[in-house]
Amino acid sequence: MAQLRIALAQVNPTVGDLEGNGRLVVDSARRATAAGAHLVVLPEMIVTGYPVEDLALRDSFVSASVRATRALATDLAEAGMGELPVVVGFLSRREGPGERYGQPSGAPQNAVAVLHGGRVELTSAKHHLPNYGVFDEYRNFVPGDTLPVIRVRGVDVALAVCEDLWQDGGPVTATRAARAGLLVTLNGSPYERHKDDVRLELCSRRARETGAAVAYVNMVGGQDDLVFEGDSLVVDAEGELVARAPQFEDALLVADLDLAEAAQTRDGAGDGEVVDGLRVVRRTLSAVPAEPCEEESREPGRNTVTPRPDPLSDVGEVYRALVVGLRDYAAKNGFASAVLGISGGIDSALVATVAVDALGPERVHGILLPSTYSSGHSVADAQDLAQRQGFAARTVPIAPVVEAFEHAAAGADAPLSGLAAENLQARVRGTLLMALSNQEGHLVLATGNKSEAATGYSTLYGDSVGGFAPIKDCWKTLVWELALWRNAEAARQGHTPPIPENSITKPPSAELRPDQLDADSLPDYALLDAVLDAYVGTDRGEAELVFAGYDLELVRRVIRLVDRAEYKRRQTAPGTKISSRNLSRDRRLPITNRWTV
Repeated sequence: MAQLRIALAQVNPTVGDLEGNGRLVVDSARRATAAGAHLVVLPEMIVTGYPVEDLALRDSFVSASVRATRALATDLAEAGMGELPVVVGFLSRREGPGERYGQPSGAPQNAVAVLHGGRVELTSAKHHLPNYGVFDEYRNFVPGDTLPVIRVRGVDVALAVCEDLWQDGGPVTATRAARAGLLVTLNGSPYERHKDDVRLELCSRRARETGAAVAYVNMVGGQDDLVFEGDSLVVDAEGELVARAPQFEDALLVADLDLAEAAQTRDGAGDGEVVDGLRVVRRTLSAVPAEPCEEESREPGRNTVTPRPDPLSDVGEVYRALVVGLRDYAAKNGFASAVLGISGGIDSALVATVAVDALGPERVHGILLPSTYSSGHSVADAQDLAQRQGFAARTVPIAPVVEAFEHAAAGADAPLSGLAAENLQARVRGTLLMALSNQEGHLVLATGNKSEAATGYSTLYGDSVGGFAPIKDCWKTLVWELALWRNAEAARQGHTPPIPENSITKPPSAELRPDQLDADSLPDYALLDAVLDAYVGTDRGEAELVFAGYDLELVRRVIRLVDRAEYKRRQTAPGTKISSRNLSRDRRLPITNRWTV
């Protein structure tokens, strides 16, 4: 057996910041060197950030990525780390003459590079391109057709990129044929609820299938509406967990592995041999195995499986994702502070709490916007929320502004009543929030949840306004769960629960007319969310929902609400994706649509 110390650097890149991302690579290599690592691996497209979307179609951006990757190899060598193999993901081009299999020469590729000895020793490209959910990689890339295998300290290490691990065949099959001792996969795998369990099971299964240990490195941080959780891990060839990094934190996971030493004459697929459509490409970086290290002399802390805090519950995991998503959206887009309307209700209370945890109370500004129909307890609950968390709160009564609009409409022979009068109040609030944003430079946070967005229970240009919508992908029932979890977590740590109990327990209301309740317009949220999750989340139609036990009239009502609100969803702010199917990237439906079942 040969010993290999591998370092997995889960870091937080920013799309387009090639210089800043390069510093992350050099810093990770420096830390890996200090830890005595023989190999360091960074996430998918770390050089450019991920996902780059149609930036991949700009020749200038591809060229800049290639130059930056070559420069990194030089920088690492000049910093005295040239002998440490550094594996990075980057945006590249398909090389080779002319057009082949519909792939033009120079077409962009989601690629991996091995940096060693001051040069780019080897490159390869992602073979399986995902084209589902949030992914649209057939639009942006052409697939690779090689499996790179590098020999490091006498161990053969195969390299793959993200989807290559999730799909059968291709790199998985070729890795087994090449008799690699370790399969390393570079990932930009967005967070979804329960995905950590699926990820571990996948790595364990692939290890058993390939007969190789598997090292999985993932990025962390937010990028637009996506958030990456890290959760990098290593399993041995039997599929047993060896080491695991924390979720939602930058980390360098270092693991000591005992792996099969590559034989001088092996029976695996040789250099240039084609396996399942992939040409095996071999490079030897260091053939001599590392000096054996007695078990008791290994540095403490190696092969650590980081315990989940709490242990981090499913709901707590979602909460962390929301905090990271908002924190990075604000930071990466240059917002130093956020403003939101606080009504005393559960949605704005949760969004304010997430904002305080993401940005700090001194950077959060709450605005109370009471109307004629606002109850006393709503104002009191909003004030209590601000006091508990220590963020600034101002009160701007909207009645005088609403009256001015109503007077203007009446003067145009269009007196407002009913829904038009209700929506006017929401739009006045939205206008005031946007005016404060323009004046003071805050990021406006929309406070709507997924149940409201799905059914259209919101006012366009009113309560839906904002630059970012933190709970956009959270069903109303999950909003309550998150609030309860956050309060319980505060109590567990000996702190004051941040959300007033009354905001959690009182019946939800938009308070746009006397004694209004959400229940006047929508089914009970527990039942509504169940139907919505089936219709939106799994595309079940009317017949399937009725067969599942839901009332026919309820199903038809919900489907009608969802389908009629598509035009509203097209105009809403981005928000952190936490489910397997959100209402934007994951679900693309026409606005003009007469198919209703």
